[in-house]
Amino acid sequence: MAWYDEAVFYHIYPLGLTGAPKQNPYGAPEHRLNTLIPWIGHIKEIGCNALYIGPLFESVGHGYETTDYKKLDSRLGDNDDLKNFVSECHRQGVRVIFDGVFNHTGRDFFAFKDLKEKREGSQYKDWYCHVNFWGNNEYNDGFSYENWGGYNLLVKLNQRNPAVRDYICDVIRFWVKEFDIDGIRLDAADVLDFDFMKALRATANDVKPDFWLMGEVIHGDYTRWVNEGTLHSVTNYQLHKALYSGHNDHNYFEIAHTVKRLYEMGGSKPDGLKLYNFADNHDVERIYTKLNNKAHFAPVHILMYALPGVPSIYYGSEFAIEGRKERFSDDSLRPALNLSDFKDAVKNNPNTALIAALGKVRQSSKALSYGDYKELMLTNRQYAFSRSFNGETAVITVNNDDSDYTMTVAAGNCAEYIGTLSGQRVSVSNGHICVNVKANSGEVWIPYNENVAESISPVEITAAEIKRPESATAPSNNENVQNAQPENNAADNKADSEATDAANAATASNEQNATQASINSQTQAAGEDFEKGKIAGLQEAIIAIMEKKGPVTDQMRHDVYNNTHHDSLINWVKSFN
Repeated sequence: MAWYDEAVFYHIYPLGLTGAPKQNPYGAPEHRLNTLIPWIGHIKEIGCNALYIGPLFESVGHGYETTDYKKLDSRLGDNDDLKNFVSECHRQGVRVIFDGVFNHTGRDFFAFKDLKEKREGSQYKDWYCHVNFWGNNEYNDGFSYENWGGYNLLVKLNQRNPAVRDYICDVIRFWVKEFDIDGIRLDAADVLDFDFMKALRATANDVKPDFWLMGEVIHGDYTRWVNEGTLHSVTNYQLHKALYSGHNDHNYFEIAHTVKRLYEMGGSKPDGLKLYNFADNHDVERIYTKLNNKAHFAPVHILMYALPGVPSIYYGSEFAIEGRKERFSDDSLRPALNLSDFKDAVKNNPNTALIAALGKVRQSSKALSYGDYKELMLTNRQYAFSRSFNGETAVITVNNDDSDYTMTVAAGNCAEYIGTLSGQRVSVSNGHICVNVKANSGEVWIPYNENVAESISPVEITAAEIKRPESATAPSNNENVQNAQPENNAADNKADSEATDAANAATASNEQNATQASINSQTQAAGEDFEKGKIAGLQEAIIAIMEKKGPVTDQMRHDVYNNTHHDSLINWVKSFN
């Protein structure tokens, strides 16, 4: 067991949150990082105990065109500011991981500047990929080189060069020695050389006990990256896609099948894959913007916190702020926020209160961090599963329908359960609990005891619009998307209705049989939905990669979305590597 096994992450994009200039003037340090110190208390208040922050180091613009790996970006301050910030995080019980941008550098990086000056005579000419002194580029360097994403601003490092590997490993050692960090998120890990990642893992194992390496991976077989030789975890983009589309389409089969596939990928063991789960981040639209029905904010996050993996909240999303991708900019995804604008949000904003309650229960229930996963019930609109560890079983129930739903599901070996969000108590009868799951809501049920009951502060789960300060509101052209159209699948609706009737009328045993019959009747339709979900996931992965590389035209999007062939899309994804 390591600290990250029980982590609940908060994610900050510091250049955006602090309102730093878009371009670095390379002037005197502006101590903006210090303005984030009050956020540490907020992070703790909403139940997070770990922080992923970055990019942090000197760069040209958005932070990913690094010019100095050992110097805090002057728009944020100086190294003493960063040292003090991490120290304060640790003092308040928050672990810290940095963004490691090791696939490429900016053109102002010392090795590239030496290459421009000395050309063939530079000792760093082999630090970069495919340097061609017979070529040229738009900067009129008199040579060409391999870049990242089609941008010559980002010069691709030669990760197979031992000198490059040694330098980056030395950077990691420096970060630990200078700032005492607890781990690194590797940018663009899906295109990093595997031997290079093995060297990083060896360094991680050496610098600090339980030093965590998490990689950004958009799509693929996660076990290629997550194993004893390379990384501890990767970003769970597969679950991210399933969480919002599974609710927008009223299709819990997509979510459940995604979870099952990922769980089996880890050998169906709780300690198999500990993926980094998220509903949104600095590269994708805010979850509150993506959801057709804003009330689904609750079941989305209940699932994200309760399913296997390590949950993460992107700054501002706990307030349910909006953020839509713009054609040539991600600025609306990375806004400047004033914490004072959200004073008492845990008390006054039901969305923030929900996130805080989920953070609290996640840290108090070992079953949610270490437990196995077992599906208990599944329809298009209702889903239940359990997480069991060391004799403790947590039962999770969610409902994406506009009506309440009564379900009876298997429970653990105890006499009574309590809802960690509602405070409601239910008795176990014949090994089952019968619960009413509110519309567009959910619950995390854990075994009842007096200490647990005293620690629960019931939260109101509501879809009410929250009045937000102007600084935290998306641009006026970023209106909410229209509500989803009603489903036309009569067979699925009929099966859901039959399952509901059975739940209301049958005993626990009979209801289980009725639920299974409902599931069986929908298997073929669900399979078709799942295949569509896979195609949509691949299409989104391709668009996401394209957007990282540069502007995506309408024609490019048209070409991607018109391709509905699974194998073709897989090859398309692989072509980016």
